[in-house]
Amino acid sequence: METELSKKLGVEHAIFGFTPFPAVAAAITRAGGFGVLGAVRYTAPDDLKRDLDWMQAHTDGKPYGLDVVMPAKKAVDGISEADIEAMIPAGHRDFVRDTLAKHHVPELAEGEASGWRITGWMEQVARNQLDVAFDYPIKLLANALGSPPADVIARAHGHGILVAALAGSAKHARRHAEAGIDIVVAQGYEAGGHTGDIATMVLVPEIVEAVAPLPVLAAGGIGSGEQIAAGLALGAQGAWLGSLWLTTTEADLHSRALTAKLLAAGSGDTVRSRALTGKPARQLRTEWTDAWDDPEGPGALPMPLQGLLVAEAVSRIQKYGIQPLLGTPVGQIVGRMTEERSVQAVFDDLTSGFEKAIDRINRIAGRVREA
Repeated sequence: METELSKKLGVEHAIFGFTPFPAVAAAITRAGGFGVLGAVRYTAPDDLKRDLDWMQAHTDGKPYGLDVVMPAKKAVDGISEADIEAMIPAGHRDFVRDTLAKHHVPELAEGEASGWRITGWMEQVARNQLDVAFDYPIKLLANALGSPPADVIARAHGHGILVAALAGSAKHARRHAEAGIDIVVAQGYEAGGHTGDIATMVLVPEIVEAVAPLPVLAAGGIGSGEQIAAGLALGAQGAWLGSLWLTTTEADLHSRALTAKLLAAGSGDTVRSRALTGKPARQLRTEWTDAWDDPEGPGALPMPLQGLLVAEAVSRIQKYGIQPLLGTPVGQIVGRMTEERSVQAVFDDLTSGFEKAIDRINRIAGRVREA
């Protein structure tokens, strides 16, 4: 499963695995793919440094990358988090409180922090993450929300690091190319997390044509080797997979109830909702997302206000495993995630499926693959 891009990065298989879990990212790299660690959870630079130290010790000298979030359009800029918090309307806070009370969600213990606060959407937080990351031999820097600022691209290139950006349309992809990025991730509608409204099968060839000769990675709804083969057939130089790793044994969701929900979900059990961050993000459909998407409700706030508003609520829902409200970003490929497996087992399945797809096409074309 080699391509020109995978050879350039020194990986055996053109499988790029995005994950918030260091153990999963390292396992992807060890299995012959390219692990990409999501940095948005790291509001403290020392925490990111700790996990990058761990990655260094557990990747056998093989390459890996980092994914940050630097929004192309900022709802707020240049003010403190406390000032941003003050911008949240009282009615929205009441809505959160009433929704949690309706489902009898317990309070956090006195003095207990609320866990993940989505301040990684703020540019300065991402810049602090990069101050740490550039001290490590990462080979790829990806940005989930548009092209990084020009100085960040230049700084990455100065360290010999390739820069990737996710795109949901050919128009966005062209902007990335003009900004000087090296790789475009064509992320279709089926993908988990922030995503646009064009399906992967349509999007990938459009972006390949729009940014040629820049390499493109196919993303969204990909969870089998056959689908990876389809992405390469459409002109991509690899596949970007995220959701598939959530139910691996190395993942740390901190909730058996959430893992069980993922394993039981079908491909129709997700929804694009602004409930989590303020931007449309595909996630499990729950009574929490239904409440925020209800026209009778107050509606989600823009990023990063929504993330700050719901941070404690999400922590409480996850800590106490409140089943009707419990969810996570995940793509439509969740319907294939029916059992817990190791990252290596997932890789074995992906490579086997890829080989079967190539054999099938060769038979259709009247060719026999060389031994």
